[in-house]
Amino acid sequence: MLLPSPLFPATFIRRYKRFLADFELEDGEIVTTHCPNSGSMKGCAAPGNPALLSRSDKPGRKLQYTWELVKADGRWIGINTGLPNHLVREAIENGCITELQGYQTIRPEVRYGQNSRIDLLLGNGDQRCYVEVKNVTLVEGNVALFPDAATTRGQKHLRELMEVVKQGQRAVNFFVVQRADGESVAPADTIDPEYGRLLRLAESAGVEILAYQAQVTPQGIAITRKLPVLL
Repeated sequence: MLLPSPLFPATFIRRYKRFLADFELEDGEIVTTHCPNSGSMKGCAAPGNPALLSRSDKPGRKLQYTWELVKADGRWIGINTGLPNHLVREAIENGCITELQGYQTIRPEVRYGQNSRIDLLLGNGDQRCYVEVKNVTLVEGNVALFPDAATTRGQKHLRELMEVVKQGQRAVNFFVVQRADGESVAPADTIDPEYGRLLRLAESAGVEILAYQAQVTPQGIAITRKLPVLL
C-alpha cells in the first residue's frame, strides 16, 4: 500500500483530546493535525519524535494535516488505524496470507453482532469468515502487545467473534504489527487483563488468532510475515 505523497516531515510536540496532535514542521510552523488513533499510543507519542504527515487540500476540511508515521526506537511505526483493514485485504488478494485464501468475495464493514461492523467478511458460497483487524504499535522486549489502552470495544468484538463460531462460521482476530521490532504478539495483560482473558477464551472457543508484521517505510506499508502469538 502506497502512502500519500508527498509526506511532510515534522516533530511531535503533544497529543490531546485523543484525536488532535501538535507538530512543528521543518519551516518552524506549528500545525494541529488529525490523530487517526484512539489508543494511548504508548511508546510512540514522545515529544521530539520525528513524524510524517499527509496533507489534504479538500475544501471544508477542518484539519489540513493527518499524522501517518512516527519514528521511535530508531524505526518507523504506522499509527493510522484506518490503514490495517486495507493492508489485510490487499495481502489476502495478493496471496500473502495463506490462512485466508480460497474465498470468492471480500466485503468491508458488514454489520453483525450487537450494532457492530466486521472489518472484513470473506465469503465462498454459504461459508463465511469474519475477520476483525487490530493495529499493534506497542512493543516491549521484542513482544508486540495489544491493546495499549483498556478497550471495551475490543472486548465486545471478541465476544461477538465467539458467537460467530457458535453459529458454525469461521472467525479470525487478526493483529497487524506496524513496526519492525516485534518478534511475537501477546495480550497486554497489565493494561487490559479482561481483554487478555477474553482473547484466551476466544482461542479456546475456536476463534483463530493470527498476527502478521508489516514493513513500514515513508513510501508505503505492506504485510510481510507471520508472527507467533503468545497466549
